[in-house]
Amino acid sequence: MVTLMQLWIPIVGSAVAIFVVSSLIHMVFKWHNSDYRPFANEDEVAAAIRKSSPSPGQYALPHGTDMKAMKTPEFKQKYRNGPVAFVVLKAPGEINMGPPLVLWFVYTLIVGIFVGYLASRTLGAGSACASVFRLVATISFMTYVGGSVQNGIWMGKPWGSVAKDLLDGAIYGVATGAVFACLWPQ
Repeated sequence: MVTLMQLWIPIVGSAVAIFVVSSLIHMVFKWHNSDYRPFANEDEVAAAIRKSSPSPGQYALPHGTDMKAMKTPEFKQKYRNGPVAFVVLKAPGEINMGPPLVLWFVYTLIVGIFVGYLASRTLGAGSACASVFRLVATISFMTYVGGSVQNGIWMGKPWGSVAKDLLDGAIYGVATGAVFACLWPQ
């Protein structure tokens, strides 16, 4: 049996690989740039949001507290009239990519730990590279893309954007699978 401690190099290596690959996706290839569109009247929209002084958080427009409230004629009319939106507001201030990048790296480490744990319980030392790659890549892919598909279903995220996330997840899965396959204990 393979222990999780034996997999610390593939775990860290896969986190580094994903960090590098995702940086290339977002800073060099930039295929997600078209996922976000501007409002034609951005200043007016920003002023309207700022006027109510909302705290950072997730908001729904129109907002219904429960299914009973969402069945009222007033709510149904608001929904028909639009806009229908899910908005995430962050705290205002200077752009600082440091904390999100640290959190992203920590997340990739956590994914690596769980992937390593599942692989260590499924595969033995000396398993064929193809077996390690197949299992690790599949688990990694599922981990990296699950939330995006849910956002497409429930939050209205455009399916083209979800497809790009699926491509990212496939690349992350291949990278993670390759790192684990190359560094799997013999």
